[in-house]
Amino acid sequence: MIETILPAAAHAVEEFGDTRAGPLFPDEEAVVANAVPQRRNEFSAVRRCARRALAERGHPPVALLPGPGGAPAWPEGIVGSMTHCAGYRAAVVADRAHLSSIGIDAEPDEPLPRDVLRIVARPDEIERFRAGIPVPSRNWDRLLFSAKEAVYKAWYPLTGRWLDFTDVSVSPTSDPRGFTADVLVPAPGRARLFRGTWTTGDGLILTASVPVEPHRR
Repeated sequence: MIETILPAAAHAVEEFGDTRAGPLFPDEEAVVANAVPQRRNEFSAVRRCARRALAERGHPPVALLPGPGGAPAWPEGIVGSMTHCAGYRAAVVADRAHLSSIGIDAEPDEPLPRDVLRIVARPDEIERFRAGIPVPSRNWDRLLFSAKEAVYKAWYPLTGRWLDFTDVSVSPTSDPRGFTADVLVPAPGRARLFRGTWTTGDGLILTASVPVEPHRR
């Protein structure tokens, strides 16, 4: 399902259904040693997806440890992203020579709580998304939240900086399954503009985002 919204250079593995734990490297075990079972299962399952995606690109299994911003440390020359929510987990990888960064996010296809939308969305975004997103994604508020999550996951590996939700302005595009995002804080050129795609199905909203390279605008 997520492959349909990824650039051609990216490769993903996804799983549906109940989250199952799997083997971890010792350093990964240490990260979740005191975690509740649900957190441990999610941590393990999404790394299973990531290692499968890497293996299908010819890379040996390695520990994938979260860094200071939560983003996993990928093998040399690889960029990637992971996501999980109830009933779903996925990981995407690509060669750095083809993509400088990528972010993915999965959310339940349900409305956001009203108080959450007020915190994560700018008033101009609310107006654009309320007017510009067609059925079947009636939950445009959750889509907007997911798009910002995907943008952050693509942004952080490029900058090593935190990004508040309101530091990004997201807009739907004329393509009914597309969006663009402008970062409103100082950043390197390739980390100011992002493009993305989304899809829905099986009770999920999935988004993917990549930076707009200067020569590809």
